[in-house]
Parts: sequence; C-alpha cells; structure tokens
Amino acid sequence: MFAGGGSVSTAGGIKVTTIAVIWLAFLAEARGDKESVAHQRTIPASAVRVAVSVVAMGATLVLISTLALMHITGLDMERPLYESISAFATVGLTSGLTEELPPSGLYVLAALMFAGRVGIITFAAALAVRQRTTRYRYPEGRPILG
Repeated sequence: MFAGGGSVSTAGGIKVTTIAVIWLAFLAEARGDKESVAHQRTIPASAVRVAVSVVAMGATLVLISTLALMHITGLDMERPLYESISAFATVGLTSGLTEELPPSGLYVLAALMFAGRVGIITFAAALAVRQRTTRYRYPEGRPILG
C-alpha cells in the first residue's frame, strides 16, 4: 500500500514512478553507469534526489505516526503500522483499530491522510521547482560507503 498509485492518479502515498526512478538509479549504480536511463532517456540526478527525498519523507511520516499510535493505544507495532500505511496511502482499509482509537489517534491518522495526499505532492513539486544557483563549488569529497 505504501507505494502503488499512478503518477497522475488521486492515490496518496508514494507513486509508482517514484519507485521506478529509485530502482533505475539503483540499477545504474550496480552496473557502474554514471546516469540512470529509461527508454533511451536520461533521468536527471535532480529527479533521483527528489525521488529519494519523497520516499524518505513518506517513510518518516509513517514511522512517526506508527510510534504515536503505538503510544496512544499501547499496542504492538502490527495494527498501528497497518493503519498508518493505509492512511498515508489513502487506501481506506483498516484492521479495525480506527474505530477503537481515541480522538488523538484519529487526529494522527487524519494528519497522515492529508500529508500522504497533499503534502508529498507539494513537497516533491517544491523540490523539483526550487533550484539555487551557487557561484562557487566545494572540492569533491569521497566518503567511504558501504
């Protein structure tokens, strides 16, 4: 449920194209390519950064809301996580926890529904449009990754 809506659909959550861009970047990195390519088109590095940011923001929102619901209800992770992902993706499915929640839990889910539908799209659009120009460039650093 976390990812699955079409790029121009009314679904909330992470769009399929966002996951595809991240997957293509992963494949390009695994192959040793400098650029991600799909259908004879190069995917700009800025699009990859936006995709990673959107997924990271979505996962963070789901994590925070899951922890909040666990605190509110005193339950283990399974049902609050299911409710959080369902709310973030605006799916409409429930494990029955929603009807048992106090108002504070309902506010958490409502905020998550709003953020999953409007917030992620707005965040992605803001990142894609906003570009700062710098008149200088720092030396390249090569951290050890792994």
